[in-house]
Amino acid sequence: MDEPRWLSQVEMRAWQGFLVASSLMSRRVEQQLKSDEGLSHPQYEVLVRLSATPDGELRMTELADAVLTSKSGLTYQITQLEKAGLVRRRDCPTDVRGTFAVLTEEGRRALHDAAPGHVALVRELFIDALEPGQIALLADALETVGHRLRGDDPSPSGPPVR
Repeated sequence: MDEPRWLSQVEMRAWQGFLVASSLMSRRVEQQLKSDEGLSHPQYEVLVRLSATPDGELRMTELADAVLTSKSGLTYQITQLEKAGLVRRRDCPTDVRGTFAVLTEEGRRALHDAAPGHVALVRELFIDALEPGQIALLADALETVGHRLRGDDPSPSGPPVR
C-alpha cells in the first residue's frame, strides 16, 4: 500500500482556511437572507438562476444542476417557493416527464428586494477582505477546483482554466 501524500503545512493551512471560511460564510449568508427576506440561501440561488434566463424559467433537471442540488432537494425548494408565490411549475410540452420552474412577478420582486442586502454582505465579508490580486487568484483557483469536481478538468497539468 502506498504512503498517503500528506499535506504540507501550507497545504493544511489552505485546506483548513477554506473549511472555516466557507462554513462561516455559508452560515452568515443563510442568517442574513432568512432574517432580512425570509429566504434560504438555496431558495435565493434558485431565484437568481431563474432570473438569469430570458424567459425566467428552466427545466427542473437543468436548475438542479445549476444550483448543485439533487432533484429531490430542488423539488423541496421549489415547493416552498411555490407556497410563497415566488415560482410556479409548468409542464414541458415536448416531454411528459419534464417540468419547468417559472419565476413569478412576485419572485422577481422578492429577488430585487433580497439582492442588495445579499451583495452587501458578500462584499463586506468576502470581497472587501481581499486585495484585487487575491480575488483574481482565488477566482482562478476555485474555478479550477470546481471544474475538477464537475469532471470537466482534463488534468492538473492541463491548461489553466480561465
